[in-house]
Amino acid sequence: MQKARFYQKKEDKINCLLCPHSCLLGEGKVGICGVREVKDNELFSTNYGCLAAANRDPIEKKPLYHFYPGHSILSVGTFGCNLQCSFCQNWTLARGRPEQAAEVISPADVLKMLENEGGPDNVPGVAYTYNEPVIWYEFVYDTACLLHEHGYKNVLVTNGFINNQPLKELLPFIDAVNIDVKAFNDSFYQQYCRGLRQPVVETVEAAVNECHVEVTCLLIPGVNDSSVEQEEFARWLGNLNPDLVLHYSRYFPHYKLDLPPTPPQVMEKAKEIAQKHLRYVFLGNIDLPGSADTICPHCGNLLITRSGYRVRLPGLDGNYCNNCGNRIGIILPGA
Repeated sequence: MQKARFYQKKEDKINCLLCPHSCLLGEGKVGICGVREVKDNELFSTNYGCLAAANRDPIEKKPLYHFYPGHSILSVGTFGCNLQCSFCQNWTLARGRPEQAAEVISPADVLKMLENEGGPDNVPGVAYTYNEPVIWYEFVYDTACLLHEHGYKNVLVTNGFINNQPLKELLPFIDAVNIDVKAFNDSFYQQYCRGLRQPVVETVEAAVNECHVEVTCLLIPGVNDSSVEQEEFARWLGNLNPDLVLHYSRYFPHYKLDLPPTPPQVMEKAKEIAQKHLRYVFLGNIDLPGSADTICPHCGNLLITRSGYRVRLPGLDGNYCNNCGNRIGIILPGA
């Protein structure tokens, strides 16, 4: 166990300040996340270095489409989550326990894993993913600082449910994030996630000023897919930055939520609405020709083609469209 950051003592209890749940815990109690525990009147992270999964993945799998497209990234994750989504795709990790870890690693071990992959020119960095990296905060922070010093990139794939101060301290070491905005209505977060929407909104708004941001939204039919909600959602993102990438993902029944899969026409309608406010909108978890390709918003040139995780960049000259010469909001090595 590692002593946690961001908590305060309140008489005989501990108030965790990492995420907006602000769990108030007595001796021996564990937070909603399942991995922060009070011992001897102090708060500890019980999953520090507890590795649940480590793989070399296409960066598009995170998904990140405009950050090092076509590259691989080392993905690592642990157990626990501070939301309880009824449709969770990784519930075995989200609801798992640290003692299930196959091994316990250090930040130096992650650096060594990257060096064994051939260094930053071959694998540019690490994605903290699979479960929710926010509740792995101490390990992510220590590792991100170390990798940053050695020229590697750090990527968060997160639900964005974190308090402002922990986020503020972590963001200087983060190069890209994919933030999963579950819905753009408060009742959805309360009913389906046991969480709150506003802290996630604030995380997106903070991150766009610090690093590359892409947003994912799982469209669930009849629940968060209304045209009114998607209009409001896309307008908000577009006001932050029209180059911000939005991924709509198709829902399939999973975990505790058993609804019909999202109809393709609902996905296409959401994309149509979002494109009024955003230049780059993609559809995932669905086989629709061209739905994952990047098109130049200025001239319509095909910039990047994606088929599964096979990626080609026929229309780019560095960060510029090779047809019209306009700069494109894509981060490439060396750029």
